[in-house]
Amino acid sequence: MALNKILFLVLLSMGSFSTLASSPSFDCNKASGAVERLICQDDELASLDRTMATVYQQALKNIPVEEQPKAMQRGWIKGRNDCWKAQSVRECAMQNYQSRIIELKIQGGLLEVPASTLFDCEDFPAITAVFYTQLDPVTAVFSFDEQQLLATNVPSGSGARYQGANFEFWEHHGEASVRYFDQDSICKLR
Repeated sequence: MALNKILFLVLLSMGSFSTLASSPSFDCNKASGAVERLICQDDELASLDRTMATVYQQALKNIPVEEQPKAMQRGWIKGRNDCWKAQSVRECAMQNYQSRIIELKIQGGLLEVPASTLFDCEDFPAITAVFYTQLDPVTAVFSFDEQQLLATNVPSGSGARYQGANFEFWEHHGEASVRYFDQDSICKLR
């Protein structure tokens, strides 16, 4: 009888740990909307949520109080929750988490900053590129004309191609084709 009680308690505690391991950083009893309910039911999304919450807290420690991205984080949560409108809600939420984790790691100084590369452009100001090869996917920060744009490496037939919001950078043998909104330019490695 005592052995059955012990076995029952062990099994009960194992169940509790697996439930804890697959829960997101927020209380699923208070989940509102389709996206938050999906996160509570999907182990991979719940894991990404916990990772993002941890990275967010780590990043805040390195960012001056006046520059902390608290309003941006609330805006990001709203944007993530708008994934209910996407064709694939899960894929949208996953991409939102992956992008935000990368942004926070870079902004919060949680990664070693690689050396920058400078490109002179025909129709743009010079572009400074910093390639974070330690990230998956490889991500770059492109700076020009007081803009800082984040773009991730995407498959290409040749060269290195990076895409971000309204921005594309495709480099091959020291020459880059750049598109920002509807403006195109050719840039050469300095």
